[in-house]
Formats: sequence, C-alpha cells, structure tokens
Amino acid sequence: MRLALAGGGTGGHVVPGLHLLEHLRARGAVPEDVLWFSAGRAVEERVLSGARERLGPLALERVVLSLEPAESGAPSWLRLLARTAPEMNRARRALERHASDVLLALGGYTMLPAVLAARSLGVPVVLLEINSVSGRATRALSGLSERVVHAWPTPGATLSRLPAGGGPGQERTSTGSSGPSRASVLNRLFFGSGRHACFGPPLAPSFLRAEPSAEQIFAARVALGFRAELPLVLVLGGSQGAAGLNRFLRTHAAALGAAGLQVLHQTGPGRACEGADEQAGGRYRACEYLDDVASALDAATLVLCRGGASTLAEVAARARPALVVPYPHHKDRHQEKNALALGAGVRIVPEERLDAAFVSTLARLAGPAGERERASMASALRACMPRDGVQRLADELLLVASRFRTKA
Repeated sequence: MRLALAGGGTGGHVVPGLHLLEHLRARGAVPEDVLWFSAGRAVEERVLSGARERLGPLALERVVLSLEPAESGAPSWLRLLARTAPEMNRARRALERHASDVLLALGGYTMLPAVLAARSLGVPVVLLEINSVSGRATRALSGLSERVVHAWPTPGATLSRLPAGGGPGQERTSTGSSGPSRASVLNRLFFGSGRHACFGPPLAPSFLRAEPSAEQIFAARVALGFRAELPLVLVLGGSQGAAGLNRFLRTHAAALGAAGLQVLHQTGPGRACEGADEQAGGRYRACEYLDDVASALDAATLVLCRGGASTLAEVAARARPALVVPYPHHKDRHQEKNALALGAGVRIVPEERLDAAFVSTLARLAGPAGERERASMASALRACMPRDGVQRLADELLLVASRFRTKA
C-alpha cells in the first residue's frame, strides 16, 4: 500500500495517523510509501519528531499545505477561497509523484485541498473522525469519500457495527461473566450500513498492551522520578497545553503535594513557565511534552485532562479514571461530548471549578478513600473501549487501496 495522510494543526489531527503507522509496523505491513499533508504548525513538528526512528525504515515525505494560519485558529472564508486551488494543485502533484493508492484524511482544514486533489486523480478517500461530533471539514467532505470512519458513535450518522470484545454485542465483565456491554447498546443504536462506520479509536500497540501489575505501576513511577508508594496525578493539557489547567497547577501544586499527591504536569510546548515551581518536596514535576504517554498513564493513579478525543481514547485504553475539563470555548462543545462517550469512566469538571476546593476533590479521589470509586471508573472504561479500531481501520484502508489498484 502506498498511503497518503492529510491532517495537521493540532495533535489530535496527527496522533491517530502515527498510531496507525505504529500498528502497521507491528503487524509487518509498513506502507511501501507514505505521503503526509500537514498544516505546517509547530505542534506538528513536535508530535512527528522522531517518527521515522520509531517506525523504522519508512519512506515518508511531508508536504505542507498552507491553508490554516501559522499561529492557530481556523482559516477565514477569504483565505479558504484564496488558498484552496493552489494548495490543491500542490497536493495533486505530490499524489502523482508518490502514486498513492489511498488517502486517509485525519481532520482539520488541511483535508480540503488534499481530498479534492485525490478525487480529481481518482484516488479513493477514507475520512477518520476521532471526535464524537463530526467537524466541519468531515461534514463537508464526507460525500467525496469511500468511507467515513468514526471513533465513537456520532448522533445523526448511520453507522455499521461497533466492535465489542468477546463477541458480537458481548463484553467480558470484570467478574468473568458475559453480558451486554455499553458497546452492545451502541451497536443496536447505531447499527447500519453505507458510507459511515464506527470502528473505535485507532491506537498504537503500546496503548493496547496488558494492564500493568502493581509492581509495574510502581516501577513506572520510579522511572519518571517519583516515589513508588504515593499516588500520582497525571495532568494532560493536550498537544498544545491548556491555560486553565496550567493556572490551576501553578496556584495549587504545593497544596496537592501537602495532601500527599504527586503530580506530573504536561504544560504544552513553550509553556513550561505556566506551570508551578518545582516545589512540594519534589512531588511536582512539569514537562512541556510527553513522548511516552502510555507509560505515564500506567504510572498514574488519576488523570486530570482536557477532552481531546485522542487524549481520552488513550486514557480509556489504559483504563485510567479521569477528571475531564473540556475546553469551554468550542461552539459545538465537542470536548464535553467526547467525555460523555466514556460514560461513568470519567467525571466532567467545568473549568471555573478548578479552585482550592477542587484540591480536596482530587486528594480524596486519588487517595485511599477513592480506591473503590476509581475501580468502578476503570471498569466502566474497559467496558466502553473497543480495542480493535486500529486493526479495522488498517484493514479498511488495505481493502480500499486494493480496489483502487484493481480498477487502475
């Protein structure tokens, strides 16, 4: 398969593509050629840094399509009108040069010229929607795709079957009995056929490995520079960081340490100054970006995070109870809806509630008094998390690519 990817602007539009490539590498099906259309923002450089090294020998070329503003935010309609045609021509030339078999569109406005270029060449398109609410680009381009793959059921879409572990509509419970799972309910609600399908989120093998033992959890904490026996709160602000979470930690890190908690705080690239001082008896540490999120999740007792779809998929895959603080300024409130898709496995916390009183909430839930509650949340995450989403997405791409080659 000669694979083209289109996605950038945020980590959520890049990370799922990396997870897919890592899965293909693990199953010995590394694409012969990879072309990646991105937006050219700094966050992409950070997320994609070292991808070739991690993925082994890989023929990968990145082509920046200058549709989105370099700093942040969505492009204006005027910019879209001015930039789409020339960027489509650049994408078309790249697709011809690479002889791509299929284009996987990961999200963001970078998709627009890439999808138009692919369709003008007869290259089939698969769209991936990682959020619970379809974005504007996905809605606009779905009619040009062979398949729209959803990570989570989307209201209003007719979706094919959502996989559940243990067989159709069944999930093995923590007690060993078999019974209807949350996934089976979603199967019935969203079963259908046609262009839309719900496969579950694509995740790299490191997120799908067996859950860690107590000894492995302690070892993961020590590897991160923390004490093994104390609870660890992992704070994830997404690939670009979260100002609200950073303000909370800058003000209350010492109080969290005094309450017996350790904190690993991912501030976002270039935002280390927004975190707290290294204080609280060595129980707080800030870093701009986490390269090994899976191991950090394994070390964590509790997660405090934004509601980005990729972050929540990774949290659910490692069955780590989470307090989710959705970004409050999205018009469609998709981060809140992403969190709702995880049911009882997470708690939604409005940003305005990140105050001194919330320190007590964190301390109780992460401490011994919250053990039973955390176990219940972890069980809910296991029940709602399809674990073969990346395999099904890869199989779909291989199928679409083979059909394209046959027609050609």
